[in-house]
Amino acid sequence: MAEVSAGLLLFRRKPELQVFLVHPGGPYWRKKDEGAWSIPKGLTAAGEDPLLAARREFKEETGFDIEGAFLALETLRLPSGKLLKAWAIEGDCDPALLASNTFELAWPPRSGKYQSFPEVDRGDWFGYASAVRKITKGQRPLIERFFSERAGKSNR
Repeated sequence: MAEVSAGLLLFRRKPELQVFLVHPGGPYWRKKDEGAWSIPKGLTAAGEDPLLAARREFKEETGFDIEGAFLALETLRLPSGKLLKAWAIEGDCDPALLASNTFELAWPPRSGKYQSFPEVDRGDWFGYASAVRKITKGQRPLIERFFSERAGKSNR
């Protein structure tokens, strides 16, 4: 059975439809930008409700608690083979206030020295054109469908 990731796609309409994406932390991602961003997401535990997992992961990766009406989006199969269950929710947050949890990694590789890195090093708001360039290839269909279902071509 495939692993399941769960995530939230926060969106706002200021002045156009925008989505909030996060950039992964750590040395591997430091110099990567286009095609590296993601919705805040993470793995679900066995038997865990995916929406609760998505809300937990959003809080862990951003520091923001999100409340409101969650709209289930289509489940995607990512290139890794994992399933991504996602929900959209309208809201707002200030990317400057993002506070991510951290992880430990042996760095440099095989050095035996461990360093702490943020799981997410930044977040930002993107309109359609920027979002499809920034998001990972596997999550791009999620963003494209979201915008096509909610915004006219004039808002792109």
